[in-house]
Amino acid sequence: MATTTFDISSAQSTIDWVGRKVTGAHNGTILLKQGTLTFADGLLTGGRFAIDTTAITILDVTDPATNAQFAGHLASDDFFNSAQYPEAVFQVTIAEPRGDDSYHVTGELTIKGITHAISFDVQLQHNSNGVTASGKITIDRTKYGMKFRSGNFFTNLGDTLIYNNFDLHIHLTALAVA
Repeated sequence: MATTTFDISSAQSTIDWVGRKVTGAHNGTILLKQGTLTFADGLLTGGRFAIDTTAITILDVTDPATNAQFAGHLASDDFFNSAQYPEAVFQVTIAEPRGDDSYHVTGELTIKGITHAISFDVQLQHNSNGVTASGKITIDRTKYGMKFRSGNFFTNLGDTLIYNNFDLHIHLTALAVA
């Protein structure tokens, strides 16, 4: 069995986020710190990547003061508590091939020191330099202690309610380890 490890290039990878509330949505990016993907006989078998919770940007809020306030709130304990938990980590535990280089991936996601299993679909593309992996991860923020304006924990929020789920759209570029 030939095992190959690919290093995820943070410079060539993107993670976009979308969070929704009653009155609309917000979106932005979050930086990838580092990661790897592992293949055995050409099939995805494992991987791990770390997200930099100190590097969350908001793209849809253009006023600099409001943007800075929002970014500070995302970094606070109401959300990611970035000072204490500067990274979130996803570790692949199962990668089930579905054909045509698509996989159903299950793994452990750790945010704020809290770990839960999550599953999502991933599409791979191989190229001469390595591989790209794309997918959408939907996360219930309340499972990770992010209860701010959640209807599960607070009443009478009206149009200030923030929905529990947020999405990460990942596009990872991984290069073969020399």
